[in-house]
Amino acid sequence: MAEAELKQSMTALASEAKAASRVLASLSTARKNRVLTQVASALRGAAGDTVIAANQRDVAAAQAAGLTAAMIDRLRLDRARIEGVAAALEHIVELPDPVGGIEHMRVLPNGLQAGQMRVPLGVIAMVYEARPNVTVDAAALCLKSGNACILRGGKEAFHSNVALAEVLQAALVAEGLPRGCVSLVPTVDREATLVLLGLVGLVDLVIPRGGEQLIRFVAENARVPVIQHYKGVCHLYVDADAELEMATNIAINAKVQRPAVCNALETLLVDRACAASVLPAMSAALRAKNVELRGDARARELYQDMREASAADWDTEYGDLILSVAVVDGLDGALAHIAAHGSNHTEAIVTRNYEHAQRFLREVDASMVLVNASTRFNDGGELGLGAEIGISTSKLHAYGAMGLQELTTRKWIAYGQGQVRG
Repeated sequence: MAEAELKQSMTALASEAKAASRVLASLSTARKNRVLTQVASALRGAAGDTVIAANQRDVAAAQAAGLTAAMIDRLRLDRARIEGVAAALEHIVELPDPVGGIEHMRVLPNGLQAGQMRVPLGVIAMVYEARPNVTVDAAALCLKSGNACILRGGKEAFHSNVALAEVLQAALVAEGLPRGCVSLVPTVDREATLVLLGLVGLVDLVIPRGGEQLIRFVAENARVPVIQHYKGVCHLYVDADAELEMATNIAINAKVQRPAVCNALETLLVDRACAASVLPAMSAALRAKNVELRGDARARELYQDMREASAADWDTEYGDLILSVAVVDGLDGALAHIAAHGSNHTEAIVTRNYEHAQRFLREVDASMVLVNASTRFNDGGELGLGAEIGISTSKLHAYGAMGLQELTTRKWIAYGQGQVRG
């Protein structure tokens, strides 16, 4: 597609989404829920078979291209996974609708009643990689929060995403709503993403979801606001007052349960004061789970089945059964290490020392900080949000797991009885 034609096509797509966002902003909760319920029902029926057939084309192409087994597994849809998508839609239906909620209403000295109302952001562009279930999750969360969405999925899942978008749009039309409420970029051309990222006035927010390379590409090329989530270099600090069994269980869960996710543990920090008694046992337990350990000099002195950590290891999100290990000089050493190498994602401490726990909570800069718990809890579902569109490691306008409320903003409203300003 020629550059001028591509720009015209993407501008038209975003313009339709902008018009649709004005319809969605005032749509009743009941109508939004009906759309989502219809999509769930359609996926459980014949539409689900159509989606699976399209997905099989994507999987075959991925296999021919030599994608890894893990990537192909993330890409694949079957009846069980379609049922999971449908169940997730029904769960979103059950969540409270944040739109129109009134907060902080108060009476001012002049009698004016002023407060804030929750309103949608407008048009949200989602740029994401291989997982086709994100197409439905993102669209559902945007719809429930009153936002139109433009979906730009990865080329690996293109046929799956087209089929899923058609199911979503059919439900919208059946409810008498514009198709532009949910749009899919109709090409895998990278230039289309560049055009989308520059549509100031039409696109209100971009949320990239995927690997660090994708997120950097979006952040560096966008002229519209971006919610960033670069990577999850998550730390667990074992304080001198930690309980060994608890620390070991937390470390194993955080590293082993799902090593490829962003809230998995990547670096273990152990206080020098307890390292000799704690680190060998913890390391042996992790090795028993097939975790490769890469340590600094002090850690390797205490446990020999450990490779030497390189300078790059401390900043690496492995996404695998690999763990960096360092012995640090107390809480100050841990805080300094996290400040130097953390990614503002998730950090945890194991301790029975209340003051150390409180200081860790106050001083660590991350979207979630935990005391005596696994980093795996930084997840919208685990935190009671019901569902999430991603985890923001930037601070404007959200920090951490983003659910329905984080897909809205607040505007000031006021009720008066004829007040004028003097």
